[in-house]
Amino acid sequence: MNAKEILRTHMSKVVDLTDEQFDYFFSLFKPKSFKKGETLITEGDEVDHEYFVLDGCLKTFYTNDSLKMHILQFATSMWWASDYNALYNNEKATFSIDCVADAHTLCLYSEDREKACREIHEVEHFLRWRSNRGYVGLQKRILSLLNNNARSRYEELMMQHPELYNLVPKQLIAAYLGVSRETLSRLYQP
Repeated sequence: MNAKEILRTHMSKVVDLTDEQFDYFFSLFKPKSFKKGETLITEGDEVDHEYFVLDGCLKTFYTNDSLKMHILQFATSMWWASDYNALYNNEKATFSIDCVADAHTLCLYSEDREKACREIHEVEHFLRWRSNRGYVGLQKRILSLLNNNARSRYEELMMQHPELYNLVPKQLIAAYLGVSRETLSRLYQP
């Protein structure tokens, strides 16, 4: 599928747009490609955009004062990524986003998103639905971190996103789960 078809498929799960509405919304996106290791957003940046991932993999992460990386999200095909606090509150980025595997994305700038929301009710509905789903996913992840041991969190991640097993280096999966690489090695041994 091409970029337009991927976005249309993603949106059609929630809203029905006319061809004219969708063409207009799609025209607001800017295609951007990134190579493995390339940085999209760095902590401290001003953020006025978000990314819709067509293929590849991005990671959103925070590095603390002890230089320990905490991964908040892996974004693969049909996922969105940004530092949303920075995006919506005009604050400096707290998180960084980089490319785990070569990625093709569609970049949507805040000004264009708001314009589309004002002009097309269905787009506003879709974006609200997407934000709500992200919020629910975050709540589930927090509960899992609070209540489950490392093995359960690993099994849950692999069941929900099996594509990550071969796409993401194991040390990054360990950072996402909040365990060491050695602990992760013990978790996925038969």
